[in-house]
Amino acid sequence: MNPSPTYVGLPIPVAANLTDTKYFFQALDNFSRVMAIRPGDRVLMLADPLLDPRVIDAVIGVAKSRGAEVRVYMEPSTQVTAVPEEVHAMLKKATFVVSTWFCSILDPLCINLRRAGQRWVKITYFRNLDLLHTPQARFPVDLIGEIIRGTAARYPAEGGFDLRFTDPRGSDFRISFTQEMRANQLATNRWRGQMTAEEDGCYVHYLPTHGPNLWDHNSVKNDFKAVVPMAGVLYPQWAVGFAKPFEEKIAVRFEGDTISAVEGTSEEAVILREMLVGGRMIEGGGCGFNPKAPRHTVYPAGSNAPGALHFGIDLAQPSDYIRRVMPDWEEPPVHMDLITLDATVTAGGNTLIKDGFLCALRDPAVVALAARYGDPVELLEAQVL
Repeated sequence: MNPSPTYVGLPIPVAANLTDTKYFFQALDNFSRVMAIRPGDRVLMLADPLLDPRVIDAVIGVAKSRGAEVRVYMEPSTQVTAVPEEVHAMLKKATFVVSTWFCSILDPLCINLRRAGQRWVKITYFRNLDLLHTPQARFPVDLIGEIIRGTAARYPAEGGFDLRFTDPRGSDFRISFTQEMRANQLATNRWRGQMTAEEDGCYVHYLPTHGPNLWDHNSVKNDFKAVVPMAGVLYPQWAVGFAKPFEEKIAVRFEGDTISAVEGTSEEAVILREMLVGGRMIEGGGCGFNPKAPRHTVYPAGSNAPGALHFGIDLAQPSDYIRRVMPDWEEPPVHMDLITLDATVTAGGNTLIKDGFLCALRDPAVVALAARYGDPVELLEAQVL
C-alpha cells in the first residue's frame, strides 16, 4: 500500500512558532550557565578561521555583560598539537579560556594552568551559532550531570577491577583499574557531573554532549609514560572520516595500549591497517551522555548519544587518508576515533552500558530529576537517530 495522507500513525509536528522561542531560551540559559564568566575575568578565546564568528561574538557578549575583558587569538586551524610559544604569555595571564584547539586537554602548559585554577570551556561541538536551535543544546545541563554521576557510581568502590568492553561482533577489550586509578579518574570535574565552568581548575565541553571518558590518562594523573594494563580486540562499527558504518567485521587488536594488527580485506580495513598499526589508545571509551545528541552523527569526534562510544587513537605517523578526506578536521591527522554504538561495558561485576544503552538513564535519581523538566521517558529515552 502506498503512503497516503489518509494513513497517519504519528502526530503532525508542532508548528515552529509555538515552540521555537521557548526552546531557544532554554538553550540560551544553558549557554549562559556553562560560560560562567565572572566580573573581572581575563577571557582568552583560542580560535580558528573556520569558527563561526557569531560564536566569538556570543562569548564576547556574555563577557561584556559581566564586566570581563576578552582577547581572541587565532591559529590557522584547530589542529594545534601544542600551544605556540608566542601564545604562552597571553594564556598564562588569562583566568577563563574558550578553545577550539586540539591541544587544549593534552598540552602540559594547559594542564598546569588548570591545576593553578584557570577555567576552560572546549567548544568542539559549538562551532556554529545555529546549534543553539538543536535539541541537545536545550537539554538540561543539570540532568546530564546527574546521568554522569549515576554512571560513576557503577565503578566498584573496593579492590581492583577490569573495565571490559564487549559487543555482538566479538569485541573483548579490558583495562585493569586499581582503586587509585579509579579515584583519580572519577575525581575530575567532568566525572563529578560539573557541567558549567564555575569551579576553579575546571574543563568542560559546550555543547554539553561529550561526557568524560570511561578511561583516559586522568587515571594516572596525566602521566603519559605510565603503563596501564590493557589488551584485547575491538570490532568497531564505524570511524570518523568514513561516510557510513563498515560492512565488514574489522578486527583491531591491541598489545597493551598499542595496536598490533588490523584484520580484514575490505577497502576500509586496508585504510585502517595502514593508519592504525602502531597507534596508541589515549581514550578508552569516550562516552556520550546527552540523550538528545544524534546517535548516528559521528563527526567530528564520535557520537555523543548515551552509550555510544569512541576510542581515541594517537597514530604512529600522520595519516594521508585523513589529510585527503578531512583536510579541515577539528583534530590533527595524527589522531583517529573508532566508533561502537552497541557495546556492553562492565566495571567488575557492575554494568555501565548494556547493548549500547547507558544504564544510568533509568537510575531513580536520574528519573526523579528528569521529572522536573518533563516526561522522563521522553527526555531520557526518545533519542535522536
